[in-house]
Amino acid sequence: MTNEAFTEVESEEPEEVENTRIEKKPFSHRRSSKPWLIPLLLGTGLGIGITWMGMRLSPSPSEGSITKPPKQASSSIPTVTVADAVTTRITRSLNTTGTVAARQQILVMPQTSGLQIKKILVDEGRQVKADEVLATLDDSVLQTQIDQAKAKVESDKALLAQKQAALVQAKANVAQSQANVAQARANEKDALVKLKNYQQLATAGAISREQFDDRTTSAATKTETVNASVAAVNASVAAISSAQANINSAQADVQTSVAKVKQLQAQLAQTLVRAPVAGIIAKKNVEVGDVTGTKQLFEIIRDGQMELQALVPEVQLSQVAIGGSAQITNDSDSRIHLEGVVREISPLVDKINRKAIVKINLPPTSLLRSGMFARAAITTNTAMGISVPSKAVLPQPDGKAIVFTLSGEDTDKSLASGQAKVYVAKAKPVQVGEIIKGGDIEITQGLNRGDRVVTAGAPYLKDGDRVQLP
Repeated sequence: MTNEAFTEVESEEPEEVENTRIEKKPFSHRRSSKPWLIPLLLGTGLGIGITWMGMRLSPSPSEGSITKPPKQASSSIPTVTVADAVTTRITRSLNTTGTVAARQQILVMPQTSGLQIKKILVDEGRQVKADEVLATLDDSVLQTQIDQAKAKVESDKALLAQKQAALVQAKANVAQSQANVAQARANEKDALVKLKNYQQLATAGAISREQFDDRTTSAATKTETVNASVAAVNASVAAISSAQANINSAQADVQTSVAKVKQLQAQLAQTLVRAPVAGIIAKKNVEVGDVTGTKQLFEIIRDGQMELQALVPEVQLSQVAIGGSAQITNDSDSRIHLEGVVREISPLVDKINRKAIVKINLPPTSLLRSGMFARAAITTNTAMGISVPSKAVLPQPDGKAIVFTLSGEDTDKSLASGQAKVYVAKAKPVQVGEIIKGGDIEITQGLNRGDRVVTAGAPYLKDGDRVQLP
């Protein structure tokens, strides 16, 4: 539509029509409770107006064109498009803010202290698997201790072998001593028999006294040999007991040495710092060269699961339900537009700000960081309502909004040529509600189902303007 067309229409309007311009007519409805809609609607209206004006200013088809429109409308009346106000399911939401945090943050502590950090293999933000090596500690001292412990094991095993050999020898000595006892007792028995015979001979005077004394001495010697052999057996048995005790001690030494090696090897394994769970490295608290102690090394967000800890006023907690959906956005990153689920409502309300924490599970994404600020629109309920395209709603400087409706066919047929119908555009104040997915806007007051509202061309109309449809 050209500026001349608007001028022509204005010049034909009577004085009472001039007094009905929208910018001069106050609305009786209350100021909009959705101030955040104003910049959105302004931008939408401006874009539509520019597009609509461009269409009106585009050159007509060439004279040689054979295409002819089915209807010939008056050039002095603007052409607009309309849409019906329809019944739509409206999702009500509670707008709040909160902080992004890890759902479960695991602290990785050193398993051994006093060792220097040699390498760090992961950075913050890195996705890791369970049991993956995160860092290595200096193991040179442990390696030396392990070598010494292994040498001690070999030495103890050699000593054990000596003790075992001594036991074998002691057992052999017992056997020999027992054989000696048997032989000594046999000799003693033979000597005692002969002594008895010699005693009879001596009594009969068959032998001399000296011969009898020799036999007596020989028998006594044999008896002493038996006693010595028995003592040797007892000594050999005692040697066996001592050898067995030495073996037991040597075996204990070997076991101690082997245990020491295993302990050092376990400490060596602890020089590899591993991830206890799969997740994302949220924080790295050490650097290469630091010495391990009681300080935590890493912080892991388990399975990368994040949550938004949203603050909800006490009076609105009853509107929030576990399992409800929530739309998550971030003022500084337009890419963040996520759908979360309410997992937990804190049973405690802060006594100062009278707000409780509502924990909202967030889907996996690389855009979120622990500690980030985010907004949440928590779904509270759904209901049926009236909606129109957003480009039909025109915000006003006073914070209110209007739409243009077609009040009916104009009775002045001379304003249109051919079969085109002319309508009167009436400005109606409306009260807006929620933005609906797809670009429509809820109208909570001012329209009924089926009302026809002007979409393209609406920003250039005033109350009472005559319009025609394509």
